[in-house]
Amino acid sequence: MEKLHPLRCTICILCLIFSISYASAQYDPSKINKKTVEVYNKGLEKAQSGNYKEAIASFQEAIKREPRYIEAYLSLAGVFGELKDHEQSAATYEKAFALDSNFTSDLRLPYSINLAAMGQFEKALNTVNALLSRPNLGANTRKAAEYRRNTYQFAIDYARNNPYKDYVFNPVNMGDNINSAEAEYFPSMPIDGSGLVFTRRLNNFNEEFFLSENDHGTWRPAHRLTGSINTPQNEGAQMISQDGQWLVFTGCNRPDGNGSCDIYISYKTTSGWSEAVNLGSKVNSEQWDSQPCLSPDKRDLYFSSHRPGGLGGADIYVSHLQANGRWSEPENLGPQINTSGNEFSPFIHADNQTLYFTSTGWPGYGKEDLFVSHKGTDGKWSTPKNLGYPINTVNEEGSLFIAADGKTAFYASDRSQGKGMLDIYSFELRPDIRPAKTLWVKGKVYDKKTSAGLPSSVELIDLASKQTISKVQTDENGDYLITLPVGKDYAFNVARRGYLFYSDNYALVNKIPDSTYKKDIPLQPIEVNASVVLKNIFFDFNKYDLEPQSQAELDKVVQLLQENPSVKIQLEGHTDNIGNATDNLKLSENRAKAVVNYLIGKGIESKRLVAKGFGATQPIADNTTDEGRAQNRRTELKIVGK
Repeated sequence: MEKLHPLRCTICILCLIFSISYASAQYDPSKINKKTVEVYNKGLEKAQSGNYKEAIASFQEAIKREPRYIEAYLSLAGVFGELKDHEQSAATYEKAFALDSNFTSDLRLPYSINLAAMGQFEKALNTVNALLSRPNLGANTRKAAEYRRNTYQFAIDYARNNPYKDYVFNPVNMGDNINSAEAEYFPSMPIDGSGLVFTRRLNNFNEEFFLSENDHGTWRPAHRLTGSINTPQNEGAQMISQDGQWLVFTGCNRPDGNGSCDIYISYKTTSGWSEAVNLGSKVNSEQWDSQPCLSPDKRDLYFSSHRPGGLGGADIYVSHLQANGRWSEPENLGPQINTSGNEFSPFIHADNQTLYFTSTGWPGYGKEDLFVSHKGTDGKWSTPKNLGYPINTVNEEGSLFIAADGKTAFYASDRSQGKGMLDIYSFELRPDIRPAKTLWVKGKVYDKKTSAGLPSSVELIDLASKQTISKVQTDENGDYLITLPVGKDYAFNVARRGYLFYSDNYALVNKIPDSTYKKDIPLQPIEVNASVVLKNIFFDFNKYDLEPQSQAELDKVVQLLQENPSVKIQLEGHTDNIGNATDNLKLSENRAKAVVNYLIGKGIESKRLVAKGFGATQPIADNTTDEGRAQNRRTELKIVGK
């Protein structure tokens, strides 16, 4: 179902060998002993059927019998390249070149590819430039060589402009509890890192979803996901949501499908994963729709599609979850992301701002490379940046998943030291291509009077840009999880009709906490004397002018009053006990008036608003500590009429 990106060039190389002109004064293949040729031909048969180890043995036997058997050297080099033993491949090509440089001249191109696979881009570029200097070069070879010349030059320029000399790319195999002799790929995990979900292709045919739990840093033996999600039908390319409650994936050629491959969703229940549901004709088209990824707040669904109207082959689209619970018509991410080539494997990080994907259209190292783009405050995506060598290579790259720490990446690769076929590896990302480290808040929203869980809206707002970073809906029990990318200051609001909203703030610009947050939130019914501290109202020291960062919170108060037109409120200002008591009382009164004036400016009737200052007379914490004084400097909202 999904592209596993195997490199299948051996047969092409072998055919190229036979197309080489034999009009060479130095080497005459007709003089090779017939029995040796038979040994060599057996090697070709083995290589063409994918039995590379036996093919190598046959080619080596032919070379042992005829040390000048150039075709055997070239075919052996091709098989080594197929097995990604690029060092052996390049060395074997060089032995063939040394025997007759004219007879082997057309094989400089695959030789250069193996050099580039080892990171020897300048030598690869020189090699392909020498090939292109030949006057009688065939048109197809010239076209392929020019393409490779551009990729080698890109690699050289990239290394020059991204000088991370201390960076070491060292992928670590995830081990026997996750990887097997079968193919494992498409890794993903909830934000808390409690488990790794991946696809395993059984018997090289049937794809099923597996889970390995993280037991205090040790990955437990993987097992099939429980419930009804795994079926005899085709399913793969899955991604679990950041809260671990939803799983989106691709199903192909199913009876309820709209096209060749459709996107499905399954929900975590007490008895395992639910039976999958097709996301419908708005998300799915009559074409190929695949490789879905949910944003951390589960409001956006990114995926790749071949549907008509795109910019090229496969483009990346996004569909938004609407208030009625249905997904919107997908939007093409446009030329900021998509090209006339193919864009696959979208992954939006837990920071909800950093998108990784593969592309054949943006400049790179050849075939499909991995790229990263960041969403700006205006909602536009930055120009994609190639992740660079050695993450990207001359081969095709697959999907990438990055943990909440912003630096630990997971991907699938068929590296030579693997357990078999594709294995899952982890590695550390280079600093310049990392997303923001992301923490999270989780807990329960409940009624303060009855303790019953409340389905509610939980919103995270960037105080500087006033942009909503995440907006999630709690489940029916009031449970929620919301992500906190570090490096910004946030307003955190929880709202439900009929209740006073809750507010908090997380100052993460200059502070990176060592742990995540657990916060259970009691909401107060709207009734007389109910009150809430407005934690995102900000003033300069000893002043009463509202800071711009206060706007998001103030607009929530406006919304509350608009939704409850009979409610009257009192805005109360409080200070700590530092300074003169009279001055503190006046400052607190002026701050409360500043909030009232803002609300009046937004159309709220003045008769519904009262401003009152209390100075330092009503502390809620100890004034002998900085932390206590900070809590005492506050603005409160109190219901005084309904």
